[in-house]
Amino acid sequence: MKRHGLTRREFIKLTGAGLAAGAVGMPALAAGRGRRSRRVIVLGIDGMDPVLLDRFVREGRMPNCAKLIAGGSFSRLQTSDPPQSPVAWSNFISGTNPGGHGIYDFIARDPSTLVPYLSTSEMGDAGKTIGVAGYDIPLSGRRMVNLRKGPTFWKDLQEQGVDCTVLKIPANFPPTECRSRSISGMGTPDIHGSYGLFTFYTDKASEVPRDVPGGRVVNVGSHDNTIDCVLPGPVNTLRRDRGNVNIPFTVFADPSNPAVLVSVQGKEFILKEGEWSDWVVLSFPLVPHIAEVPGICRFFLRKARNDFALYVTPVNIDPAAPSLPISTPPRYSADLVSRIGRFYTQGMAEDTKALSAGMLSDDEYKQLAVNVLNENIRMFDSEFGRFESGFFFCYFSSLDLNSHVFWRALDRGHPLYSAGLAAKQGDFIPWLYSQMDAVVGKAMARLDASSMLMVMSDHGFASFRRQFNLNSWLMDNGYAGAVPSASRGSAGYFQDTDWTQTRAYGLGINSLYLNIKGREPQGVVGQGSEKDALMAELVSKLEAVRDPVTGEQVITHAYRGSDIYSGPYAGSAPDVVVGYNRGYRASWDTVLGKYPKEHFADNTDPWSGDHSIDAPHVPGVLLCNRPVKASRPALSDLAPTIMDQFGVEPSDGMTGKPVL
Repeated sequence: MKRHGLTRREFIKLTGAGLAAGAVGMPALAAGRGRRSRRVIVLGIDGMDPVLLDRFVREGRMPNCAKLIAGGSFSRLQTSDPPQSPVAWSNFISGTNPGGHGIYDFIARDPSTLVPYLSTSEMGDAGKTIGVAGYDIPLSGRRMVNLRKGPTFWKDLQEQGVDCTVLKIPANFPPTECRSRSISGMGTPDIHGSYGLFTFYTDKASEVPRDVPGGRVVNVGSHDNTIDCVLPGPVNTLRRDRGNVNIPFTVFADPSNPAVLVSVQGKEFILKEGEWSDWVVLSFPLVPHIAEVPGICRFFLRKARNDFALYVTPVNIDPAAPSLPISTPPRYSADLVSRIGRFYTQGMAEDTKALSAGMLSDDEYKQLAVNVLNENIRMFDSEFGRFESGFFFCYFSSLDLNSHVFWRALDRGHPLYSAGLAAKQGDFIPWLYSQMDAVVGKAMARLDASSMLMVMSDHGFASFRRQFNLNSWLMDNGYAGAVPSASRGSAGYFQDTDWTQTRAYGLGINSLYLNIKGREPQGVVGQGSEKDALMAELVSKLEAVRDPVTGEQVITHAYRGSDIYSGPYAGSAPDVVVGYNRGYRASWDTVLGKYPKEHFADNTDPWSGDHSIDAPHVPGVLLCNRPVKASRPALSDLAPTIMDQFGVEPSDGMTGKPVL
């Protein structure tokens, strides 16, 4: 019987031994009801692709995965609609579809104001304040709110007496309050409240001070080999003027050697060109001597002089003294620091935006990415070494973020591909897969007859060659209107939209909304038959769009939200979910609510691979040391499967089914 390209005999040959189910810690399930496992281990490897996995197993790069598959099972795992990480991981966590947890895209909007916001968390109101010397001191603390609703399966397990450790799982900031040990992952902000804002300092005259996506460029002057810099901190929410809390620091360039000394808040360290600092602990004062925000960052010296260039990572929440909740129990993050040292708390630690902006080269970015990976593995080693029984989950980001930016080195059809790039960078993604295989090997080494191991990913990957400007298409096909003075493509977030002439708008990566009367502030589309007719028309026309350059279908499916979502939060779903073909994705301008003149453009950003397309194109993977009996397992099935292994009934609201 074939398993994604390899017969069972071929797998046995690859592993060098005939492993039957039940051998080497891979037992068949015991018959009967009740607890089936004493330990369940799940490795969540974001972005692991079944096609690449199959290829690298064949090439001998992943012997541990080959062994696991030979003695257990390998399935393609149905991902979420749409296959975006916060949506997919919310499906995994809640055991249901987005209609049961309310997360539909990276970006959501308030329909009453159309103001966009990050979909997974928000800052709650501080309540009453008292004014003191120019400060508004809150009488109660501001509270972060996790916008993911629905069940959290490890909370239910813990309440039934199953000990749980959950490391870095996305869509869990702030962490669900429970007695489990957990650290929040993707969705955890930096101290600015963003996904991450780097700072790049240079004295190069041609570099104009400016904001760029994901950071800012600061032009600095040098005098007697001394460079004065300012590190931007968070908005001071206690001050009435809402100014930023900044930290000055000084860089002293060695006049004879390619090195500098950095002095900041009484700390000094030397950096050579091409060298990264350790974590630097900082304190941003909100009220002098009374209130401060601790943070951590790392410095990278690109050039010491003659076009001085210094990169500083986004300032992360300090896990030793977190200013926002990042763990349960609250002391757990500090306990981790005592065992492994400080670590990235920012949800997407790999700073792909700095690479896209040209502030880091490919090789410099790879140094950062490998640092993140090593830190991730160090956390896994520490906590898995302490794991005895119950449920253990660890998340790994490296395949996802690095496939996003290095897919151009694998895909000969990508606009940025070159033979030179492939020769220099083409083995990085395969190498990362081999690193994940080594982690799988560590987990397998501790399996016994009472242990279940799952290796799973939330989605696969595809090339992102061409951008589609959805809002431009809507405007030029009569579904959106612009104010008379508008200059196409210049203003973002729908600033130039004439809502009285707009029936539909795209926001986020895969979401399309109708401008509904009574829902949007200037709605023009009536409920009922008018809405249904417009959706049917849009679905038909979107699926008929062809790329004039390639002739390919751009959107393989446009789904009515009401057809694919069910549950208590289905009413907040997009009206239409746009499922792009392989090679295509919504443009960056679509995400930002712009209307450029062109409908199509080559994607010339290093962010060259993606998965926010039609879900059947990018399934995830499910490897297990037990046979998976379901023919089409899905992400939403995994929480009920894990609970079933401990004899715990699925939570109310879960729609998934056990797959074993």
